[in-house]
Amino acid sequence: MRKIILLITTLYFSILSIAAQTKPPFWDDVQTIKKYDQLFKPPVHPVLFVGSSSIRKWDNLTQVFAKYNALNRGIGGAVINDITFYLNDVVFPYEPRQIVLYVGENDIINDKVTADTVLNRTVALYKAIRAKLPVTPIAYISIKPSPSRDKFRDKAVASNELIKKFLAGEKNTSFIDIFPRMLQDGKSRSELFVDDMLHMNPDGYAIWEKAVKPYLIK
Repeated sequence: MRKIILLITTLYFSILSIAAQTKPPFWDDVQTIKKYDQLFKPPVHPVLFVGSSSIRKWDNLTQVFAKYNALNRGIGGAVINDITFYLNDVVFPYEPRQIVLYVGENDIINDKVTADTVLNRTVALYKAIRAKLPVTPIAYISIKPSPSRDKFRDKAVASNELIKKFLAGEKNTSFIDIFPRMLQDGKSRSELFVDDMLHMNPDGYAIWEKAVKPYLIK
């Protein structure tokens, strides 16, 4: 009997371990967001900022865009497919009146990912949003020139151009090109970033604020 109990216990914890390992990326982060929404009611029909860590780490976003009823739902480290996967968690429940999107920079560091891959993933994300929000305005922020990712610059530029061209043919969309704003003499501006040369400091976000604000809907 003792051996049977031990076997059952071992099997139980093995199943728990396997279940934990098979959770989708960022599952815990998204559950934290959902629990936060239960504690603090999000604004009604916000201008929703969603995407990867450049959104998540925009600490004063809701303050600088307060009159736009802004809501920050970035997920640090996310790639395009992650945002598509979590649309039912971090986009649709808020019934946003506008979506501001920044995602794709984490995709380009994968050597197997091409600019066409980034475009195709972005198109898939766009279509998934449009399936439930057919007329909600979408503002797409271009991939930024992070100094730590200079070796991927050509891919970033090519991805931006492909996405810009695609969005130009779609209704209720905007392409916010922050790439040239963050260059000086054709080079990435390290003074706009924190020590990791990937995430921005307040000076970097000030550029984003100025670039994004004209596209927001009150």
